Amino acid sequence: MVPAQLRMARAALKIGVRDLAEMAGVTTATITRFENERGGLNSVTVQKLKDALEASGIVFIPENGGGVGVRLKFNRREVKAIDVLENEGGTVGEDDV
Repeated sequence: MVPAQLRMARAALKIGVRDLAEMAGVTTATITRFENERGGLNSVTVQKLKDALEASGIVFIPENGGGVGVRLKFNRREVKAIDVLENEGGTVGEDDV
């Protein structure tokens, strides 16, 4: 993940640095420093950020001749609906979905 991807991912999700910091369990200063290209991240922090963003519907696009990027796998409403379904409780066999 490069700084531009992190900025693009937050913009796509319409979330702030504080929101992402809370989701990923990292500090706002860490995110801001990385986004402003004033320092790198260790592999554990990168993974925390990627996991949080991917859980929110972000797909990271690797360098493929056209540059790195991100896209939304689901829109915000779909992510919330999936979260509700996944956390409804009960055994899988009893689901009506």
